[in-house]
Amino acid sequence: MKFFVDTADVKEIRELNELGLLDGVTTNPSLILKAGRDIMEVTKEICAIVDGPVSAEVTATDYAEMMREAAILAKIADNICIKLPLTLDGLKACKALTSDGHKTNVTLCFSANQALLAAKAGATFISPFIGRIDDIGIDGMELIAEIRQIYDNYDFRTEILAASIRTVNHVKQAALIGADVATVPPATLKALVKHPLTDKGLEMFLADWVKTGQKIG
Repeated sequence: MKFFVDTADVKEIRELNELGLLDGVTTNPSLILKAGRDIMEVTKEICAIVDGPVSAEVTATDYAEMMREAAILAKIADNICIKLPLTLDGLKACKALTSDGHKTNVTLCFSANQALLAAKAGATFISPFIGRIDDIGIDGMELIAEIRQIYDNYDFRTEILAASIRTVNHVKQAALIGADVATVPPATLKALVKHPLTDKGLEMFLADWVKTGQKIG
């Protein structure tokens, strides 16, 4: 499974990239607002940090304006992935941009039928929102499983990018089902390494090492 980090915080992105755990970055208008920086400036900086795809989202709702904004975003860097809403205009733009050789990420997916349409439009990534589906009393993982089955049935190349991840268990379940990518907040990505028995074992080993009176090197 690939790991994308869902943030526009350059400091967090740089730290995770240096760990060697990062395969890409996803941003959206809300994250840009939180970062408090110009979208073009911060996106360019992010693209220079990571080698993988960096999703930059259009804000337009009609096809012509989406294409205009996409052309501007695509010029930021070669690893830009154009993020589009799952609407008819968004799917039309996805088809056009994919045909022109651009990477695309179709976002705000809440049903298997929507994911099927995105794959037909040639999306590079489809972003089903697990956490938001859980919020309305439906198991978001069922959606990931349905999309996985449909894509495997027809050998679609669109990658399932599990989004709106809230917990480390979301990551595990998405990986077990076969999601290609998980995009997670920085804190959740860091939390994947945590386990109380790991901490306890390390504490014991270090205490025993002190008792040996030795040093390495």
